[in-house]
Amino acid sequence: MQAEEVKQVIEKQLEGSQVITAGEGCNFEITVISDAFAGLMPVKKQQLVYACLNEHIASGAIHAVTLKTYTPEQWAALN
Repeated sequence: MQAEEVKQVIEKQLEGSQVITAGEGCNFEITVISDAFAGLMPVKKQQLVYACLNEHIASGAIHAVTLKTYTPEQWAALN
């Protein structure tokens, strides 16, 4: 699986999200910025993203993920 494919999978399921991916094969670093994360605890944010990827994790197409999640406000504060 390619990083662009991972990006498309997440963006399709988390509408309005911005996804930044790096990696190849089955190991990826993923940053997701979404309004859907507002008011959620970090583990709930991660669960939303993993729900998008479960099919690909189960198939072995994705093996390892380093995940960072931000609301647009949090992302703006970092940059």
